Formats: sequence, C-alpha cells, structure tokens
Amino acid sequence: MRSRLSAVAAVCFALVVADPAHSQQKPWPIRAVIVATFEIGNDTGDTPGEFQLWVEREHLDEVIEFPGGIHPLRTNKEHTVLGMVCGTTLVNATASTMALGLDPRFDLTRAYWLMNGIAGVDPKVGSMGSAAWARFVINDVARQIDAKDAPADWPYGFFPVDAKTPTPATVKAVGWFRSNNFPLNAKLAAWAYDQTKDLKLGDDPKVSAYRAEYTNYPKAMLPPFVFMGDSFASDYFWHGKAMTEFARNWVRLYTDGKGEFAMTEMEDAGFMAAIERLSAMHKVDTNRVMVLRTGSNYTEPRPGHTAVESVTEAHPGTQLALQSAWLCGSTVLHLILSHWDKTADTLPGS
Repeated sequence: MRSRLSAVAAVCFALVVADPAHSQQKPWPIRAVIVATFEIGNDTGDTPGEFQLWVEREHLDEVIEFPGGIHPLRTNKEHTVLGMVCGTTLVNATASTMALGLDPRFDLTRAYWLMNGIAGVDPKVGSMGSAAWARFVINDVARQIDAKDAPADWPYGFFPVDAKTPTPATVKAVGWFRSNNFPLNAKLAAWAYDQTKDLKLGDDPKVSAYRAEYTNYPKAMLPPFVFMGDSFASDYFWHGKAMTEFARNWVRLYTDGKGEFAMTEMEDAGFMAAIERLSAMHKVDTNRVMVLRTGSNYTEPRPGHTAVESVTEAHPGTQLALQSAWLCGSTVLHLILSHWDKTADTLPGS
C-alpha cells in the first residue's frame, strides 16, 4: 500500500514539475495573450518563426503544457502574459483558441488579445515589411466555379452564396453559415495605429531591391511603414492579379465599403469565430482583440514574372516582417501593461 501511494505521489510530482500551472490554486489573471501561428524550430536560439522574438524579448521563459493545442504555451514569471502558437490554417486557429479560452487554469476575462503574424500584402496599399492594424477580419465562405466555366465577363469564379454574380451591390447573411465579416474594436485599432505610426521599422537591402521592381505600385516600393488595413482569411494559399482583385472586392463588399483589403492570411477568421463564441460564454472580451499583420510577400508577382514563379519562391521579406510584427505589437502591449491601473477596466481609445 505504501509503495502504491509513493508511486502516485511520484507521478503527481512529475506532473507538477512538467507543468507548474497544474499546481496553482486559482486561475491566473492574464492581462495579455499573444497569438502566433507558427514556429520554425525551437522557441529560442535558432531561425525565428512568429513566436521566437516574443519568447526571447518578452521573457516568456516558463513553458506550460497545452494538451488542447499544437504547441506548449509560454508565460512570463509574473504569469500575466501568455504566448500561444495556434497553428496555421483556419481549423487550427479556431480549435487552439477555443481550447485556450476554455482552459480553467487561466482567467482571460480582462485579457487583451493580439493576433500577430506575417501575411501576403496587397502591393496597392503596402510594402514588404510593413504592418497593418485591422478594423475588420473577412472570411471567404463563397460559391465557386472554375474560372474556365465562368461567363466571359466574370473576373474570377468566386461569388457570394446569396448572389448570382461575383460583384453584387450588396450581400446578406445566409442562415446556414456565419457572416464573412468579423468587426474588431475600431477605436482600439485606431489607438494602436496612433501609437505605432511613427515607428521606424527596419529594412534590408535585398528586400529593398525586390520592392523596387514593383514599378506598377508606388506604395509597394516604399520602405516598411505602419498603416490601417484589413485582414482577409482563406484556407487557400492564393496568389495573382485575379485573386488579389477578388480579395479587394470581397473585403469592400462584406464591409459595405468601409474596409480595405491589406493582408491575406490563413487564420484570422477562425481565431475570431472562436473569440466570438468565447465572448458569448463570458470567457473573453471581443472589444480587447487586436489583429496585426505584417507583409512577408506580395499577393501579386512583379512585372515580368508569373504568378506561379512568384507564389513558389521563398518569401524574401519574412524575417523583416517578423521584426516589424514584434516591434509594433510589443509597443502597444507595453503601453497597455504599463498602465494596467487604467487599462484593466478602461479600453485605450474608448
């Protein structure tokens, strides 16, 4: 009997050592959640993915096992900031966010969320290395026919479920699926932009030379800058002029002309769908959510190059975009956390 109890005690001790959060008496009151979508290798000390700069520079030194996710969580020594790698694609972002939101170890009711990652940037509105704060996250639930089968005057084969053409004047919500539009707290987004718009983002000579080839888009040739622009989510890793035009039109359509397509990615709508449901359960506050994306590549090829060539080449702006993401995101989070006596209850920009 004694040996059996000793064995049980040893197992419990091992679990506590492996995951200190299991030993806590009450949920940690989290103030900020940083969401990255991928990490290349280790969390520290090698070529960075989206998570590594946050771990190293924000001292997220404590590792927490996360059975409901795809990667261990990280936290600071005060247990006020959580970092999560949600995984790429919509399904992973949704599942990981729901798992975190329902995890009883954490009180997320007053936490600010920062979805922070790299993306394809529309060369019409931004440049590689640039950062965009979103007011809307748009999804691409649609009807689709092959472009070869579409009428000759159609620009692409995608069209809204309730429509008969790709570019109707308006769209309406259809009962059997959720809206394609997830509005964010526009005042909080504008405040975040104001805090970062004058930051001097880094640059790289090779990326600068690459940008210079986009002679058909003046903004694509600019050094990295911060702007307001919206996020378009899709499980397609798409590319090219026709698809970029689709994204521009789709964002404009589903925001009733209020939004502007800036960044394409594969997670934000899934993340926001989970946030909305968690908010309805009083687990999180949708008004405390920010989406920041930075351009690692363009959504269209350079003049004289094909879409296939462009989409399959290495993204020259990846590391530059990762630096911009951390610089802009950390600037905003530091301001929120350093004024917690105010921001705990009053949202910046409100």
